[in-house]
Amino acid sequence: MQVHRGIPEHADTPAVLTIGNFDGVHRGHQALLSLLTGKARALGLPAVVLTFEPHPREYFSPADAPARLASLREKLLLLQSAGVDRTYICRFDARLASQSAQSFIDDTLVRGLGVRHLFIGDDFRFGARRQGSFAMLQEAGVTHGFGVESMPTLCVDDERVSSSAVRNALLEDDLGHAARLLGRPYSIAGRVSHGDKLGRQLGFPTANIQMKHRRPALTGVYVVSVEGLAEERILGVANIGVRPTATARGRARLEVHLFEWSQNCYGAHIRVHFLHKLRSEQKFDSLDALRTQIALDSEAARQWFADRPAVGD
Repeated sequence: MQVHRGIPEHADTPAVLTIGNFDGVHRGHQALLSLLTGKARALGLPAVVLTFEPHPREYFSPADAPARLASLREKLLLLQSAGVDRTYICRFDARLASQSAQSFIDDTLVRGLGVRHLFIGDDFRFGARRQGSFAMLQEAGVTHGFGVESMPTLCVDDERVSSSAVRNALLEDDLGHAARLLGRPYSIAGRVSHGDKLGRQLGFPTANIQMKHRRPALTGVYVVSVEGLAEERILGVANIGVRPTATARGRARLEVHLFEWSQNCYGAHIRVHFLHKLRSEQKFDSLDALRTQIALDSEAARQWFADRPAVGD
């Protein structure tokens, strides 16, 4: 998949296009992307996604913006796996926020991306003060010769599938429901970096994934499986949070203690699948108390897998 930063002045080829933030690439997104790629293949044109960075809500109200379900890199990997040919990342800034809906159609959709057919979600609005609508796009399609289709809402168990619904499920520790909305267990991917080696000192070495500036959508101690280190997934137990026992002002970090694994994995890009929550993150009175609890967590995770042997296959 080709990835482009910004919108070209003139498209080099017509495209079948969809627009959105695609946070988490949940089942609703997947259905939309299936329509996109199917139409693109039928027309012999590239399947193109236009997305925004940062998320518009992070731009307008950073303090109140929702936690991201996926980093930009994770989103791109998921879009690629869905069959997208090109993704354009448009910087959401003051210029874009003030751009009129008509200018967005003329400059971005028609001239910059060469839209031949457009798929949008049923709640899509665009342009300054969200003045652009589905009806406006239909009118533009008649003028400029491109088709416009709206993706109807996808529901699971009578609930509208959305990124907000996934976040709520994770917040309520309902990993099963989150997985149903996503079509897969919730996961976080990242590169293994050097930490402070505290886990090693406690007898439970961990693979550490720095969350950078990201606020995680879930926190606590979880049963996990990890891909990216071997042909089969490696089982383990993970803590995601600020590690209150180790530091007074910690940045969110994901630490995974891997079972049956002793090799160096620094620099590896791994994906951690969250399968079951064991407990919330807590502060312990001493490192000895923390060591005891980690041992209990590890045993509980091993028992969880033992009770569900197919999960570890």
